[in-house]
Amino acid sequence: MNIFVTGAAGFIGSNFVRYWIENYPEDKVIAYDLLTYAGNRETLDDITGNMEFVQGDIGDTDKVAKLLNDHHIDYVVNFAAESHNSLAILDPGRFFQTNVMGTQGLMEAMRKSKIERFHHVSTCEVYGDMDLDDPDGFTESSPYLPRTPYNASKAGGDHVVRSYHLTYGVPISITNCANNYGRYQFPEKVIPLFVTNALDGKKLPLYASTQNRREWIHALDHAKAIDLVLKQGRSGETYHVGTSVEKSIMDIADLVIDHLGLDDQIKEIVPDRPSHDRRYLLDASKIKRELGWEPQITFEEGIADTIDWYVENRQWWEPLKERAPVVEGSTSWTKDAGK
Repeated sequence: MNIFVTGAAGFIGSNFVRYWIENYPEDKVIAYDLLTYAGNRETLDDITGNMEFVQGDIGDTDKVAKLLNDHHIDYVVNFAAESHNSLAILDPGRFFQTNVMGTQGLMEAMRKSKIERFHHVSTCEVYGDMDLDDPDGFTESSPYLPRTPYNASKAGGDHVVRSYHLTYGVPISITNCANNYGRYQFPEKVIPLFVTNALDGKKLPLYASTQNRREWIHALDHAKAIDLVLKQGRSGETYHVGTSVEKSIMDIADLVIDHLGLDDQIKEIVPDRPSHDRRYLLDASKIKRELGWEPQITFEEGIADTIDWYVENRQWWEPLKERAPVVEGSTSWTKDAGK
């Protein structure tokens, strides 16, 4: 079996590559990544196994198609995306270019190749805002109501993928997933941002709506879900991957502070970003019912391992802090702030 993984040097992509090589050592993995600011080639350096790294853009249709044919690829898993909501507010064009047009270029390569399945990784955020007291999660039939440029660009990419299945017969599947956490996440995202700031003696910037909640899943549980969808999921279907474990940004800050034994005074309230959604929650009953998937890593053990990993791996994250294009809490959110 040969598998092609886009966005492979990013957070979730690199965790998926590790998962696949550990569980299927006989398979060949082509790890494909453009290495933008959030892509880190060094993340893959310690992986031993049948993996080949190729640097490239998902929008380069001819290059991708040649790689798929030359390596006799069976499965393609697309993690490649611009994904930082704050940066999307300051520079929306790059998000639509990558997440919509890049995905369209990638799907053109699928048309030129014979693959068993193209799997597209999406997000809970395409569904938009949810009341804090809403008892029900989003289902696979919920309408898309994105409210930010990032969310809208991911929604656009999902529509591109579905259109190529319905129009051209490309065998696809899609997963919409809860917020991922774990090792190797770029330190602009909230958990590694809080941990690395705390280790450097800096403030933890909490958006003013401190009780807004997110659903959390470990990246390796996400990888297992994608594995099941590839092997057992129905072509053309969408599956939600969620845990029902919700935490607010205040909860996350308190967990980090308590784990590291620090003072509560390092928390700092900063203005909400525009269109800051209150909550996302997915109904994951379909993937549990049809494919038997269940998360294996509890949030308590997963978050402790994640925090400890950042404590022990400063040499990995410290150079990345300098690459971050947005400093949370310092942005005015004006139209000219990103220039």
